[in-house]
Amino acid sequence: MWSRRQGRLRPVVCGVEELRRRRREREAVLRKARREQQLVSKRLLRDDAPEEAGEGCVSVILGETEVQQLLRQAQRGTEEKRERALVSLRRSLQHPETQQTFIRLEGSMRTLVGLLTSNQALLQLEAARCLHELSHSEQSTVAEACLPATSYLLTYLSSHSSDFIELCLYTLGNLIVESEAVRRQLLPQGIVPTLAACIQSPHVAVLEALGFALSQLLQAKEAPEKIIPPVSASSSILASTLPQHMLQLLQPGPKLNPGVAVEFAWCLHYIICSQVSNSLLIAHGALSTLGLLLLDLAEAVQRTDDAGLELLACPVLRCVSNLLTEAEVETVGGQMQLRDERVVAALFILLQFFFQKQPSLLPEGLWLLNNLTAKSPSFCTSLLSLDLIEPLLQLLPVSNVVSVMVLTILCNVAEKGPAYCQRLWPGPLLPALLQTLFLSDTEVVGQSLELLHLLFLYQPEAVQVFLQQSGLQALERHQEEAQLQDRVYALQQTALQG
Repeated sequence: MWSRRQGRLRPVVCGVEELRRRRREREAVLRKARREQQLVSKRLLRDDAPEEAGEGCVSVILGETEVQQLLRQAQRGTEEKRERALVSLRRSLQHPETQQTFIRLEGSMRTLVGLLTSNQALLQLEAARCLHELSHSEQSTVAEACLPATSYLLTYLSSHSSDFIELCLYTLGNLIVESEAVRRQLLPQGIVPTLAACIQSPHVAVLEALGFALSQLLQAKEAPEKIIPPVSASSSILASTLPQHMLQLLQPGPKLNPGVAVEFAWCLHYIICSQVSNSLLIAHGALSTLGLLLLDLAEAVQRTDDAGLELLACPVLRCVSNLLTEAEVETVGGQMQLRDERVVAALFILLQFFFQKQPSLLPEGLWLLNNLTAKSPSFCTSLLSLDLIEPLLQLLPVSNVVSVMVLTILCNVAEKGPAYCQRLWPGPLLPALLQTLFLSDTEVVGQSLELLHLLFLYQPEAVQVFLQQSGLQALERHQEEAQLQDRVYALQQTALQG
């Protein structure tokens, strides 16, 4: 914005477009960082039958001899004895030491797969539970050892038992995220169309498990090139019916299930972050659906103190924020789907909720507000007409990150021109800006300087008030800082000339 020439500071002619360009460059870096923040995790289902819990059994670490013995017992004898042997094995597999012992034993996985594919339902279930314990291991070698079982787990997603399907989905989700070999095997075998069939299940537990497994698949490093693009219906998310069904599951209303919605909101987030074909999602009405869901969430936080609502709010805010950065938004009328004062009002209700319950989520809401106001004068008008500038300024003390985002949003409003700056001025803005100039964080101070520059440009009388309130003394604090001194010098000259 300003440059150093011939050994002394000299302001470069700087207008609104230059300020906007600099902020967009900084936001592009932030968006990239946000896209790279994944939520790789594993899920563990442990729901022992009541009669097992009453036995007082405690899981123990087993050696090779004990594991071999349990595997032999699981293959012969009465069904009850075989099941009991698998239960003991499963409990022991909760220990990493036993997991390593198991995968080192020759033929152990072959035996377990044989039990998984037997025609006895109880043995199948216990074998699947053993695999589930193995899938939760933090060791990639354990996931690789489970490779022979993955095809059968995929097949059993067509089972008639919802409990069995749920278990298989969580197990596959754990293995998918751990092993590229597992993904390479399952993709040509049709995991995507199989998951697409599961999404029509009437069982909430199955849908929640499906959302988890799908989110794990979408976080694979090869997902943007091999899993998401609409190339082949046999291996592509966007070529399947999954996106439409996901949006249906996110429709607000009495049928909306919070747990299911959270899982699929994250799935949608990972698809959007891949930047493969976001125009397709926008054309399917993603912005409209998510905007309505934001309104619904804002109503919900006013009715209840349930802190779990932020689990859904976070991915929804990220989805809308990232979709708004797409060039196709204007082409397909995406902004029109959100052009409503209610969205801004709902967003401030959520910000107030985060401020009280979950301050760490404030940047998520502010990021969306930034993207709403960046290109849209109508959203800036809503911000002013709803008298939301002062509530916005009240967030400045929360943290430096929040301060920068608040100041960036105010810059978005100010850069729209004199009429908007007149609405910002006078008021609590100048005292708040003067306070930020006394902070030590260079990014916060730099953003304050940009906002002051816009105010001086469009509202010249602001200069006199700035001088009367010791503005120059505040600027002098930063005139020796390398990252700020050019901007400080230019602003000092502007103020003195005014």
